Amino acid sequence: MTIQALGRRICQWVVGGFVILYLVALGLFVIGHFGLFGSPSGPLAGVFLVPLGAPWNFLWDSASMNDFGRFWLGILAPMVNLVIIVAICRLLQRY
Repeated sequence: MTIQALGRRICQWVVGGFVILYLVALGLFVIGHFGLFGSPSGPLAGVFLVPLGAPWNFLWDSASMNDFGRFWLGILAPMVNLVIIVAICRLLQRY
């Protein structure tokens, strides 16, 4: 196995792992936020999205916006990191 193939494989694992973690955290957020399956709804529903979306959710937290905007920015913050990881993997595959 060449170095390029190994790097490609590592990028696939990292992206795939991040996507799985993001989907699990998003599912737990939806269950906790809307109180599905008898789960109590509370403010800690998105606690697993916070580390996946860091540092963007900390930067956006200081922005003055309503709760609806913070709701969507909290959900979409990990997507920014996913786009960055995919961009880095594609950039590294060129070399």
